[in-house]
Amino acid sequence: MTDRKPNALPGSDDVLRTVLPNGITVLARENFSNQSVVITGYLVVGSLQEPDDKEGLADFTAAALMRGTLNRAFDDLHGELEGIGASLGISGGGHSTGFSGKSLAEDLPTLLALLSDVLRNPAFPPDQTERLRGEILTGLKIRLQDTRAVAADALRPLCYPPDHPYGIGSLESEAASLTRLTLDELRAFHATHYGPRGMVVTVVGAVRPEDAVKLVAEALGDWTNPAQPPIPPVPDAPRIPEARRVAKVVAGKTQSDIVIGWPGPARKAPDFQAANLANNILGVFGMMGRVGHSVREQQGLAYYAYSSLSGGHGPGPWTVSAGVNPANVHRAIESILTEVRRLTSELVTEEELADNKANFTGRLPLTLENNEGVAGAILNMERYGLGLDYLRGYADMINAITRGDVLSAAQKYLSPEAYALAVAGPALAEPITADK
Repeated sequence: MTDRKPNALPGSDDVLRTVLPNGITVLARENFSNQSVVITGYLVVGSLQEPDDKEGLADFTAAALMRGTLNRAFDDLHGELEGIGASLGISGGGHSTGFSGKSLAEDLPTLLALLSDVLRNPAFPPDQTERLRGEILTGLKIRLQDTRAVAADALRPLCYPPDHPYGIGSLESEAASLTRLTLDELRAFHATHYGPRGMVVTVVGAVRPEDAVKLVAEALGDWTNPAQPPIPPVPDAPRIPEARRVAKVVAGKTQSDIVIGWPGPARKAPDFQAANLANNILGVFGMMGRVGHSVREQQGLAYYAYSSLSGGHGPGPWTVSAGVNPANVHRAIESILTEVRRLTSELVTEEELADNKANFTGRLPLTLENNEGVAGAILNMERYGLGLDYLRGYADMINAITRGDVLSAAQKYLSPEAYALAVAGPALAEPITADK
């Protein structure tokens, strides 16, 4: 144990970064304020690597890893975790497959050994894997009856060109694909795509950084996969040239869900934080920003109304969402577009900018109050190449953003005339058309 107290914000002086010979990057930061330790990280494998006719394969494979290994049956694996009071989970994504776990510091070697086993030696046992398939299909069926999920699903192909990976696929096609996938296809996808190249492991807690790196190396340092391919790069997405609208009827529903969207900035875009501030003003801050104030509070048109900015590896969607009475769909859409028009044609007020900057800088320390938050922050700095001192300069960076920067970002990505719109719910008395 050490008496050294870590800085409030992690940085290059207290985060040890080591790249193992097999390509795994390990990031470790000590915190002896309690005796727990958190691990989190990702592998460079995701749904962008799926064949066109194998939708859902990457997520299914990732979820199946915890269903048993060649060395541990399902009950043994989870019994071992429960026996030390630890947790471990794995989840798939488009660009990566993530994992996270937590244990007492003294049990970190066991937790890392279990992580290594499930990542490297999954058995895909037929009974457990088929049970998992049923659970995933049930979840998809539930989402197909959820108007918010249906609207979000319908928006993606409107936001992106037909061949863009962010616009391909749907809930229906994923469900159809999952019924056809075989265990051999899961095994083949794992054997080809899972490997250490590009993998990142972050360890935060009651362990010296040098010891954490050593333990990760012992558990995963001998893993190799020469055939492991890279994730294909995601192309930029052009601006939407016109209003594109679609309505999906979901039988038996009394609420309509609206999603309006545009391709947004990637996390590494120079104007991401200016766009992030614009989004906060539009539909996050306080009672969901300007959209929430106008559409929900003043006019009473929506049960909820907010905006969201993805900010991932590629041009993820920047959206405004609302749940409304079907009779209020058109009024709500026009009210949302009115707020988008304001944001893209007028400078935000000095007060708005100051309040939202204070919100950004003030909530940062709150995200770092526990090991999970610190580990997640360090992981994202590595994931997006932000540098280990990114958080040390965060307040200065946010405070340097001007009203003009916010306006420029909003104008670059948003438009009240050219957008994608999806509505899901009961049949509407008036159709959703571009001239409404």
